[in-house]
Amino acid sequence: MATTNHILEIGNQYGQSIWMDNLSRDIINSGELKQLMEDRGIRGITSNPSIFEKAIAGNKIYDEAIEAGIKADKSVQEIYEYLVFDDIRKACDIFMPVYEATDGLDGYVSLEVPPNLAKDTESTITEARRYYQEIDRPNLMIKIPGTPEGLPAVEQAISEGMSINVTLLFSVESYIDTAWAYIRGLEARAAKGEDISKISSVASFFLSRIDSKVDDRVDSKLDTASESAKEKLKSVKGKVAIANAKIAYQKYKEIFGSDRWQALADKGANVQRLLWASTSTKNPEYSDVMYVDELVGKDTVNTLPPDTIEACADHCDPADRVETKVEEAHQVIETLKDPDVNIDLDTVMDELLEEGIDKFIKPFESLMSSLETKVKQLAAV
Repeated sequence: MATTNHILEIGNQYGQSIWMDNLSRDIINSGELKQLMEDRGIRGITSNPSIFEKAIAGNKIYDEAIEAGIKADKSVQEIYEYLVFDDIRKACDIFMPVYEATDGLDGYVSLEVPPNLAKDTESTITEARRYYQEIDRPNLMIKIPGTPEGLPAVEQAISEGMSINVTLLFSVESYIDTAWAYIRGLEARAAKGEDISKISSVASFFLSRIDSKVDDRVDSKLDTASESAKEKLKSVKGKVAIANAKIAYQKYKEIFGSDRWQALADKGANVQRLLWASTSTKNPEYSDVMYVDELVGKDTVNTLPPDTIEACADHCDPADRVETKVEEAHQVIETLKDPDVNIDLDTVMDELLEEGIDKFIKPFESLMSSLETKVKQLAAV
């Protein structure tokens, strides 16, 4: 491990929390998760179906629990939940000291509702309630996709007192809709005379996938572009995700600086922080910590996979940058509309949302299939 830890600097000096985007029983049982919390300053953890597929499929550490589920005559779905809920509870317990020390600002563990419910509002609400009750930890965050069907579920869940991680946000407009869904949920709860001071929420704004998709469009145009067009195309390459995030942060400041929000803050409400997600750099030509360094700022969270955590601890260059070069960020987005560039960002964002849902559904289905196979194998022994 690196001797200098810039992650601690990010948290202590700039007001950004670093969470980890990874969870498995191995790192819980080995003590690695607790060590990361202590040595690396990790303040929370996020999970998703893809992470659990990698953790459970082909890993013997879960076999004993699966066998116990078989003996208890549990279905494959019930065994899946038994495994995952147990990991989440243990992770919540590990992070409880952080939750308590930060008065509920950090120390959360996020668990996603089944991704195949992304376009089913009522089923999402039902599962969110069940997950929250069964896991029974105050520092659990339920992840709900920020789809048009997901946001009413977010609003309802918030009104019922759940802490929510709104995931799969790509466009600034979807972020704005998410922030107001959170506010409406708090308003509904406050109107019933119920406490809103213990509710927390993050809006997970995805980054590297945006650049990957825009860069692909740029590359496809470069071969046939004129020299002047090539310069414009190159000027947006690798720049759109961070520009988009900086504009979203300005919207965050507007919304959470409004009189409507202040009325809730006066009742103890906590701001819904922007969380930077999908922060591993996909293009080897770019810095491996670009989605950290460029977006350090107050009241934000950055969730990093393990490799990016180590890279950041070693060579991040922390500075309060989320509010720098905002005009330049607007210019990058405007350049996409230039006839020589002609990349429709709305189309890009719509594609990313659909692909994002699919990227969670496929590993979820694959995990359930792998688990079914394993159940059959262990049951036959």
